[in-house]
Amino acid sequence: MRKGSFFKKVMGVALTAATIFVAASSYSLVTNNEGVVAQAAGRVVSIGSCTIQGDQVVVNVSASTLPSSDDGKYYLYADEVYQDGTVGKVVATTERAGNATFTFPLNFYSAESNLSKKFLVAVKSGGSMVQVSDEHYITNPEAIATKTVARNDHGMKGILPNSADEATFKDLGIAQMVYNLYMGDIVGPGDGSNVVNFSYNGVDYQFNGAALAQYDGFVRWCSINNFQLTMTILNNKTEAGADLIHPLSRDAHVCPGYAMNTKEDSGTQHLKAIAAFLAQRYSGGAYGTVDNWVIGNEVNARTEWYYMNSTNLELNVSEYVKAFRIFYNEIKAVNGNARVYTSFDQEWCRKSNPGCFMSKEYLDRFNYYINREGNVDWSLSVHPYNAPLFDPYAWKQQSQYVSPSLNTPYITMENIYILTDYMCQASFLSPSGKVRNISLSEIGFTSSFGEDAQAASLTYAYTMAENNPYISSFILFRETDNAHEIESHIAQGLKNLDGSKKMSYDFYKYLGTAQAATYKAQASQIIGQDVDALVTNRTFLSRKGWFLND
Repeated sequence: MRKGSFFKKVMGVALTAATIFVAASSYSLVTNNEGVVAQAAGRVVSIGSCTIQGDQVVVNVSASTLPSSDDGKYYLYADEVYQDGTVGKVVATTERAGNATFTFPLNFYSAESNLSKKFLVAVKSGGSMVQVSDEHYITNPEAIATKTVARNDHGMKGILPNSADEATFKDLGIAQMVYNLYMGDIVGPGDGSNVVNFSYNGVDYQFNGAALAQYDGFVRWCSINNFQLTMTILNNKTEAGADLIHPLSRDAHVCPGYAMNTKEDSGTQHLKAIAAFLAQRYSGGAYGTVDNWVIGNEVNARTEWYYMNSTNLELNVSEYVKAFRIFYNEIKAVNGNARVYTSFDQEWCRKSNPGCFMSKEYLDRFNYYINREGNVDWSLSVHPYNAPLFDPYAWKQQSQYVSPSLNTPYITMENIYILTDYMCQASFLSPSGKVRNISLSEIGFTSSFGEDAQAASLTYAYTMAENNPYISSFILFRETDNAHEIESHIAQGLKNLDGSKKMSYDFYKYLGTAQAATYKAQASQIIGQDVDALVTNRTFLSRKGWFLND
C-alpha cells in the first residue's frame, strides 16, 4: 500500500533495548501540556498475571513493600481502555499482602464483560483511592474460544491481488493472500435493504450486508481455493463509522487510514463489537476463515495510514496499543489459532516524511507497552521494499539508505536479518519464549529498469526469506502492473498492463519448488554472484549512487 512520494509507501539514532525497556513498576503515563509522557510512578505493587480460568478472571499480584492503607485492603479496578486511574469499577477486593489474588467474573457476552478492560490495583489512603500498580490486561483470551479452527499454514509464497485470477494464482503456486477491509464501509444499515444485526455485550449493532458481501465472497473464495488469508483492518471515514474515528483524527486531513477511537466510550464499544463480529463471521463455517488479522497498516506512518494530529510518540503508540488490545482479545476469544499482527514500514531509522515515526522507535514503544501491561502472542507484519521504491537492485542497495548495522536508515531484503535478529532479544519474545511470527506482508520489485533486474531481485529476496526461520510469509504486491505507479517507475507486477507475462513470472512460479535451482542459476548470472552464497553468508553489497556498479 503505497503512495507516489519518493520513498514512502501508502495502502535518529537507534536506542538499545536496555535504553528502551524499564521496570514495569517504575514508569507510568501522565498528561501535561505536551501530551502523554512516561514518568516515574513508584508503584510498589506488580500484577504478575491476569488470566481467564473457567468463567472467572484470576489476577495475581505481589508487592515489593506494602503500600500504606486506611483499611488494609487492595481494590482491583476494571477500567475501559480510555480511562486512567481509579475511575472504573471495583471488581474485587482482597487483604493487602506481599502476595495476593483477586477472583471475579469474566461476564463474557454481557454489559459487564471484562474481556477487553484493563485492571489496576489501588489502596484507600488518606480517605482517597490511590493507584499502586500499573495497568494489566487479560493475556489468555483464547481460553474461552469456541470457534477455534485449524490454521491453513502450507507455504510462504503469497500475493496481494489486484484481480481474482484463480488460474494465475494456482499456476504460480500461491499459498497466501492478503486483503484489506475498511471498517467504515461495513458498519451501519446501508440503504436498509440488507442489514446484518449483531448483539454484543448487551448492545445491538448493525452491519451493512451489501458491503460485507464482497468480503464474504473473497473469504469464501480463498477457503475454497486453499489460499490462507490475511485481512488488514483499516479505519476509513464514513458517516456510519464516525464514532470509530479518534477525536484527534477528525480534522480535514485526508488519508486511507485513521487512528481508531480508543478515547470515547461509543467508539471503544463499537470497536469491540466489530472485532468480535468479524472473528465470529470468519472463523470457519459458511464464509470460511481468516487466519491472520493485521490491525492497521504501517501504523508508524502517521500521516498516511494511522493518522492522528499529534506528533507525540508516546501518545500515538499508547492509543494504538489500546486498539490493538481490543482486537487481539476479541479475536482470540473466538478463534484461539488466529494470529494478530501489528504493521510497520521499512523506514527503520529514517523518516522520509518528517510527520511520521521511525518504525524502530515505534516498534520499541509498542513492545514496551505490551510487556508493561501483559505480554501476549502478537505477531509482526513488515514491508521491506527497496529504498527508494523504484530502486531495481535488491541485492545491492545504496549505502546512504541501507547498511548492515542496527542504525540502518531502511530495512530492505538485503538486511532483513537486522530486523529478525533484533526480534530475537529476550525482551521481544512471546510469553512462551519464542521469537514472534514475522510476515513480509508486502514486497515487490520494479521492472522499469529491466526485467532481468526484477527477476534477480525477486529471486534474491525470496531466497533470503525462505532461509530465515522467523519469516512465515512472502507476499508479493500485485500480479499485474498499475498504470499510475508506472509513471513513478514502479512496475512491480509479474505481468504487464496488457496481461503478458514478464521474465519474473516464471521465476516466482518456480521459487520454492524442485525447479528453483534453474532460476537461481539464472539470477546468479544476472547478479554476478551465487544467490545462495550471498544469502547463506549474509554477504552485504552496496553502492554509492544510482548505477549498479557505483
